Amino acid sequence: MGFVASLGNLRKGGRRIAVTMASVSPAERTRVLEVKAESRTYPIIFGEGLLGDPANFSPYLPGDKVLVVTNETVGPLYLNKLRESLAATGKKIFAIELPDGEQYKSMEWLNAILDECMDHKLDRKSSLVALGGGVVGDITGFAAACFVRGVPFVQVPTTLLAVVDSSVGGKTAVNHPKGKNMIGAFYQPRAVVVDTTVLNTLDDRQLAAGIAEIVKYGLIRDEPFFQWCEENMDAMVARDPATLLYAMERSCINKAEVVEADEKEAGERATLNLGHTFGHAIEASMGYG
Repeated sequence: MGFVASLGNLRKGGRRIAVTMASVSPAERTRVLEVKAESRTYPIIFGEGLLGDPANFSPYLPGDKVLVVTNETVGPLYLNKLRESLAATGKKIFAIELPDGEQYKSMEWLNAILDECMDHKLDRKSSLVALGGGVVGDITGFAAACFVRGVPFVQVPTTLLAVVDSSVGGKTAVNHPKGKNMIGAFYQPRAVVVDTTVLNTLDDRQLAAGIAEIVKYGLIRDEPFFQWCEENMDAMVARDPATLLYAMERSCINKAEVVEADEKEAGERATLNLGHTFGHAIEASMGYG
């Protein structure tokens, strides 16, 4: 309980925190953050082996049809496990695998997802699930926002960067040749399910990208966390599970606080773009390849 309490005590000048911690029994080995955005309140569920438990998904996926969107890298690793879990809820499960890469976060591949929705006769009671990193999460969320003017979707991030950034906060988009993320919507998921075991398959570059985003929260708004990152950098790089779990949870608390205060980026949320603005310009100039 001390670990959970230490996270729950994060407050800024007495302002109400944007999330609450819910401690689940040790046997279940899960922790839950509650994100309180203006448009929707939803959980971020952390734990080992969550992909295999239908109970982590069934409350957030109404209707009898689910389309899982993943990519050709993540799909072979985790799609079957997720499909079996979702099928156990009694729903019809469909899937589409996108090519892997930022250049495929495009209108062409958005339309491919929407084609799948149409081909399988999904409707307003159907749901989408994003299984992958930031590209998959962004394009799936935008497809969910567009299809029949909005269907529920669940984020299942499989990279550290997606866990601490793109899966939380409801920014969804595709890229335009003249600018990154210029076509999109603010559309919150029904839940974010973080199976921490999937991080075991990350390569070192993807791990470093996530750690950089974690450190960013310390730089922009949480000095004690920045100091913690300095003291625990070796453990994060070594992929110590407890250290990474703490880093993910505290990062998500910081992200959720900002989202609660400024969901649609009218002011404070722009601070989360530290480092992104230049990076996005470079990506756009290089064609996202």
